[in-house]
Amino acid sequence: MQIEPFFYAPNNEKFICKNLKDAIRYGIDSDSKIFIYGIRKIEDVEEFAKENSIPIYRIEDAFIRSVALGSGFSRPYSLGIDSRGLYFDPNRESDLEHIIQNYNFTKDLIDRAKKLRKKIIEYKLSKYNHLEHSKIEVSGKYDKKILVVGQVSDDMSIKYGAFGLNNSDLLQMVKEKNPNSFIIYKPHPDVLSKNREGKVSNEILKRCANLVIENISIDSAIDSVDEVHTLTSGAGFDALIREKRVFTYGMPFYASWGLTTDLKECKRRTRRVSLDELVCATLILYPRYISPKTLQFCEVEQTIEELKEQRDRYFNNPFYRLYIDSKGYILPRGRRALRRALKPFNLKI
Repeated sequence: MQIEPFFYAPNNEKFICKNLKDAIRYGIDSDSKIFIYGIRKIEDVEEFAKENSIPIYRIEDAFIRSVALGSGFSRPYSLGIDSRGLYFDPNRESDLEHIIQNYNFTKDLIDRAKKLRKKIIEYKLSKYNHLEHSKIEVSGKYDKKILVVGQVSDDMSIKYGAFGLNNSDLLQMVKEKNPNSFIIYKPHPDVLSKNREGKVSNEILKRCANLVIENISIDSAIDSVDEVHTLTSGAGFDALIREKRVFTYGMPFYASWGLTTDLKECKRRTRRVSLDELVCATLILYPRYISPKTLQFCEVEQTIEELKEQRDRYFNNPFYRLYIDSKGYILPRGRRALRRALKPFNLKI
């Protein structure tokens, strides 16, 4: 299993369970811990955990993940493992929010975050790193250049943090507020790969966007504009790292701390933090990292160095690139086909 290296501990037994019955069969008790991928509620498991004082942790991809897409079955190199909630759900406090709100950031940590941020900018890294870097040229006179970031329509951050808004709503709101700006729309890579839903109609694109970009990295897109507008996308955090103005229309984890211009407000988030304090919490203190080479625990700095090597190999080695791209194309489609085949028998994978 791809996430198993994140849970290594000496003399630690790990069991992958489909349901509570499985967990009981493996001997779950008050000394155990339960890890659930994602935010979905499993009522019988949660009730059992409460009755037996067993802690539950939620798991989600963190913010510097891999070269290729998670929907294409690429291995993650960072995870958020959260005892309170998950960072994309603003309806309750997550461990990440708790760190940002309460942590005593030392000078050494701030200096480390500053150096880390410079490395990420130098290496042009983001959550996914499979798209080419290319300068976007804009001709003509406009008030400003704006990047609007599309997302996957059924993404949990949209479900929990976008307050009913979608990509089409976002584009139309940005256009209405900025009629004399050059608006660039970037669909989510998972939507472009057809692994996930989230397409905006051609009519809205034609009316609201001056340019739609597809196979260009988020780093290049951010570098080409003055502002980034988003519902809840992590690209807004990428833009903050690069010191761009960011406007949020939902409630992502990096909003309501005094660094962004926000349509909504999270009243729990009363602290005002610096950019490097936010980077420190989000990239150093909160996630768990493994080495892309050894799959052993490591610090974020090692992960980004090895991820850059892997990304450079992807760009420079056509056979390696073909292997990664083929896997990302075939495996999601094979899984969907298998699910359709098993549906009449009420079986799931």
